[in-house]
Amino acid sequence: MDKTVIDSYPRYDSYKDSGEDWIAEIPTTWNSVPLRNIFKFRNEKNNPVITDEILSLSIAHGVTKYSDKNRGGNKRKDDITAYKIARPNDIVLNSMNIIVGAVGLSKYFGAISPVYYALYLHSNEANINYYEWVFHNNSFQKGLLKYGKGILIKMGEGGKMNTIRMKISQHDMKYFILPFPPLKEQEKIARFLESRTTQIDQAINLKQQQIAKLEEYKQIVIQNAVTKGLNPDAQLKDSGVDWIGDIPKHWEVKKLKYIGKIKNGIDYKHVEVEKGYPVIGSGGQFTYASKYLYDGEAVLLGRKGTIDKPLYINGKFWTVDTMFYYICKKEFSTKFVYYCATTIPFSYFSTDTALPSITQSHLNNHKFAVPNLKEQNDIVQFLDTETSKFQILKASYQTQINRLKEYKTILINQAVTGKIKVN
Repeated sequence: MDKTVIDSYPRYDSYKDSGEDWIAEIPTTWNSVPLRNIFKFRNEKNNPVITDEILSLSIAHGVTKYSDKNRGGNKRKDDITAYKIARPNDIVLNSMNIIVGAVGLSKYFGAISPVYYALYLHSNEANINYYEWVFHNNSFQKGLLKYGKGILIKMGEGGKMNTIRMKISQHDMKYFILPFPPLKEQEKIARFLESRTTQIDQAINLKQQQIAKLEEYKQIVIQNAVTKGLNPDAQLKDSGVDWIGDIPKHWEVKKLKYIGKIKNGIDYKHVEVEKGYPVIGSGGQFTYASKYLYDGEAVLLGRKGTIDKPLYINGKFWTVDTMFYYICKKEFSTKFVYYCATTIPFSYFSTDTALPSITQSHLNNHKFAVPNLKEQNDIVQFLDTETSKFQILKASYQTQINRLKEYKTILINQAVTGKIKVN
């Protein structure tokens, strides 16, 4: 991928060492200088209060107003006199999370968290739009790692690695080396990246829409199979349940509590191992255990957190207390019940709390349409085949998305460090 990006664009005539690892070589017509030669830190205090407009910062959305919906970022403090000021065209970054991309160009005048830095240009030979791309460059962010103070990563539920308290001081940032092309080239690179990344983002968005439509269609196929069966000529009757609708006449409607038994997960306090039995929470598997809680077929149902993603498992496993596991009676197919569980209207049952949750009582009293065991198994076989087709298509779309994201990351890095010459 890296070579493809380089080869598809022209290069500069000659290069020299930048003196900075994250930049590597730069064109001989460029310079590399400390950040302090280009930017100053805006250490302007909001004391006495000169603005009540609080600005937030997130990796996904950059700099937004705190009042905006889905803004992300830090929680507002009661005492806003401890805040600093940011102004339009300031680059705002989170000193704790810059290494994972918590940075953005502000469009607003407002107050920012004490852990944020606001930087403004003091060089007439610098273009803020170019340097916004520099700060968004993954290599730039990772280059700051050597100055980080604190804990770098921890394993969270679901196996995600979370960056916490990796503070970069103002002093270290002042001396961090940045590329410094001629002003006209900075402007040209900024325009190029704005145009090309917009096209890439549109392509990514299209693939994501295709995945969403695929998921919708898959759920329609599952819903029809577990409520109408596989015989299109079957005589139907009213199930008496709104979200089920009509069902074949010989089917029954049963509450989940009559099909099997819900069991609680238990916090895992034993020694984790590299290989063993999966330990699963509502966010998915996040480690392995030397012991198991249950051995056999089960439907895993989220109790708190991610409650709308049931799982089917067959084997030895451990679930923590954010995940129920459900054991079916012998006259019912566990895999059939799993497919039924994917149709539960979880948003209707979710309790009104900050963290989505669902109770055993809600689940136990939920109603499913149930045929005899043979039909259950026939439906499972049909759905296994159909959903595998969906998974293959989804994986293909996701691979394309990952490649586009990788291309975008490399393109930004190659452009801002002069590895390619843009027109």
